[in-house]
Amino acid sequence: MKLRSPKLRLPRRRRSRLLAGAAALAVVAGAGTWTAAASGGAPPVHRQDRTVEMPGAGIDTSYFTAGGGGKRPAVLLGHGFGGSKDDVRAQAEQLARDGYAVLTWSARGFGRSGGQIGLNDPEHEVKDVSRLVDWLAQQPEVRLDGDGDPRVGVAGASYGGAISLLAAGYDGRIDAIAPQITYWNLADSLFPQGVFKKLWAGLFFTTGSAGGMQPGALPTGGAGAAAAAGSPEAATACGRFQPELCAMYERVAVAGKPDAEARALLERRSPSAVGDRIKVPTLIVQGQEDSLFPLDQADAMAKAITANGAPVSVDWAAGGHDGGLRESGRVEARVAAWFDRYLKEDHGADTGPAFRVSRSGGIDSTDGAVRLRGASGERYPGLTSGPREFALSGREQGFANPAGGAPPALSSLPGIGGQLAAFGAGLSLDFPGQNARFESEPLAEEVRITGTPAVTLNVRSTAADGSAVLFGKLYDVGPDGRQAVLPSQLVAPVRIENAQQGAKVELRLPAVDHAVEAGHRLRLVVAATDLGYASPAAPATYTVTAQGALAVPVADGVRTASAGLPAWTWGLPLGAALLAAALLGIRRTGREGAGARAGGPQPDPALADVPLEITGLTKRYAKAQDLYAVRDLSFRVEKGQVLGLLGPNGAGKTTTLRMLMGLISPDAGEIRVFGHAVRAGAPVLSRVGAFVEGAGFLPHLSGRANLELYWQATGRPAGDAHMADALEIAGLGDALERAVRTYSQGMRQRLAIAQAMLGMPDLLILDEPTNGLDPPQIREMRDVMIRYAAGGRTVIVSSHLLSEVEQSCTHLVVMDRGRLVQAGEVAEITGGGDVLLVTLAEPVDEVVVGKVAALEGVGSVATADDGLLVRLEGATAAGLIAELVRLEVPVSAVGPHRRLEDAFLTLIGGAA
Repeated sequence: MKLRSPKLRLPRRRRSRLLAGAAALAVVAGAGTWTAAASGGAPPVHRQDRTVEMPGAGIDTSYFTAGGGGKRPAVLLGHGFGGSKDDVRAQAEQLARDGYAVLTWSARGFGRSGGQIGLNDPEHEVKDVSRLVDWLAQQPEVRLDGDGDPRVGVAGASYGGAISLLAAGYDGRIDAIAPQITYWNLADSLFPQGVFKKLWAGLFFTTGSAGGMQPGALPTGGAGAAAAAGSPEAATACGRFQPELCAMYERVAVAGKPDAEARALLERRSPSAVGDRIKVPTLIVQGQEDSLFPLDQADAMAKAITANGAPVSVDWAAGGHDGGLRESGRVEARVAAWFDRYLKEDHGADTGPAFRVSRSGGIDSTDGAVRLRGASGERYPGLTSGPREFALSGREQGFANPAGGAPPALSSLPGIGGQLAAFGAGLSLDFPGQNARFESEPLAEEVRITGTPAVTLNVRSTAADGSAVLFGKLYDVGPDGRQAVLPSQLVAPVRIENAQQGAKVELRLPAVDHAVEAGHRLRLVVAATDLGYASPAAPATYTVTAQGALAVPVADGVRTASAGLPAWTWGLPLGAALLAAALLGIRRTGREGAGARAGGPQPDPALADVPLEITGLTKRYAKAQDLYAVRDLSFRVEKGQVLGLLGPNGAGKTTTLRMLMGLISPDAGEIRVFGHAVRAGAPVLSRVGAFVEGAGFLPHLSGRANLELYWQATGRPAGDAHMADALEIAGLGDALERAVRTYSQGMRQRLAIAQAMLGMPDLLILDEPTNGLDPPQIREMRDVMIRYAAGGRTVIVSSHLLSEVEQSCTHLVVMDRGRLVQAGEVAEITGGGDVLLVTLAEPVDEVVVGKVAALEGVGSVATADDGLLVRLEGATAAGLIAELVRLEVPVSAVGPHRRLEDAFLTLIGGAA
């Protein structure tokens, strides 16, 4: 037996405008009131489940609150397509603990809610949200901006993200929104450039016609998606969809292409239809591995909302509909900060940069997973910022569209394509005779693509109607020509009309954030088919010419951070570390005999004055017997040296530093600092200061207070901190008295380095210390390291800025694939007699380079701006010259090279 509560009376102005004469809103009490206990002293969360009766449907809701009395802002949380309110329960509980009144609901046709799926129909789903806002306005704990107007924000992913945008466009009471991995124009998403996205559309409609999405059917679906048993809609041919949507899908699926009526139907249900009305602060989070709602959808919404004068921040997260939500914790924390700023009006809340993008930060040695680092910019660059042009080879090419469009080429698969690409197992496949290829020369330097590459094509078609459907994709091709990577497995379709005599078209390729290494080529493939899309059934021949260069956007203002965590989430790890230090009783007292008492290796008196000696150091990836992050590494560092640790991404540098700090344990080998073996909590670590993978600061405390708290946790006397020296190095001035949450990335970096120098340790370890610093600050940091070592101390610095390493370091250790490549003085490595610069009178192709590399006594060959860098392994300079003449290589000069960059590329075989 269900208990019905009294009908809720809506404010008169809202009732007349929204319900338009429909029956008054009612609430049916469901499972009652629940209390979720909270750990760690957090207030318990109270949950009330209700079924709210809307016109034509009962909507299943949950209402979350925590803490005592007092008014608070409200948040509406929407779920993804195929899911239910249960999918966002954990986030709702956390927001409730953070001081919000949170309402979740299952949209029409999902979970326990009734009604038909309308794809966020303004007449149904959008009005449902407004009625929920009406309900929130009547709750005694919800803060009001006016009669019937609660202070409220809306957030959600995918389907729920779109409803947040639509709610802001249709209901002026919405104060802030945070849409995630969603669409701006649903017609553009399902019919991009007039091409039918058949796999995704089929996944939506065919599973929905079975009476509701099954748990996990979509990447954002989650549990609780099955339709209510016995629902009358579930028995129809279209399941729980509105009939007009089913008719539209069936019509387009049969025709293989959209019509004007289909586009209009979806556009009316899209946020773009009310884009000029969305004028509230908007945090846009879009996934990079997303063939359903690509980055151009986020770009369109950012431009429109910014033009309305509202604050907008754009976040390109890792994952998406094809790659899973790999950063849900970080994203939820940023959403909470966004609402703190614009709902609670906390002007100290750090909402993050105007633009942020997640990038690969190498491999985590503990589990082999890809680590993420954030890059940010002071403004959103859009998709066409700072284009660089690359000429493409390849003349006019003809290829066929096969009868029936089969077999099709393969790019991404809904739900898994991006995940496979992230693990290096992309499934991209292009059939011979069904595509044209155009390729650039090898890149002279690394190029970071951030946005939408574009090229102009001239297309001719033999189809009866003169049309053509093409699919463009851009590959990153390695030096061997076989290692081709399709970033995020994405492809861009385009439909061309009236191309019997030729037609020009600008092909805008998928928006990506991808680094193309030096020596790699860009390969443009224009194909006639793709598995994810509908191709014309009639056979035809297409002829394509690339006219002009390929324009590649480069966002120079976007800088990669040194750590995997973004600026706005730094903080709490330090608190945990301080507590752990206190509990474990770790004190920097210099009691070096503790190792022997604990049964560890005895100190080696012969190494008492040696800052660091590493012998046979080895670390395997977790659960892997034959995959090594570091393997058989040995080197020694002396007093007064500034040692540069160099290597490409994945070389094992950070893993080595983490083992050196006792953060992880090696599988084999030994690390000794001043003769004492290093392990977690070893007393000798009191003589080591480190800045590795960023520092955690308590954001509400000042810079000075953070440093003082850190030093207190060491248990050493305040006078031993040399605080004045560290603060002089930091050069933060008055900012030391401000809260760290107000700091820029560069300011945080300098504060972290000052923290590492507290106590003036004998061995200082710095991992990417110049990230976030401007050129004058980089020069200052260079002088700091040199001065620091001049007093007899030792500095180890890992950096990707080779010019700075060359100027500041006295010695180098070069690693590649976990192994030592070379160690020695900088001058020895940059000007060593075993590395020669062969200057050429004219460029040579890869065939010639391969022949030189195959010569006996030659270790490796790398291309340079003015010739070849050749590392000798047994051959002599005279013998090399004789062989070059025999191969008819146009040699103009041979001599030792003097640039660290050239030496580095040569030592690692050009694979940086």
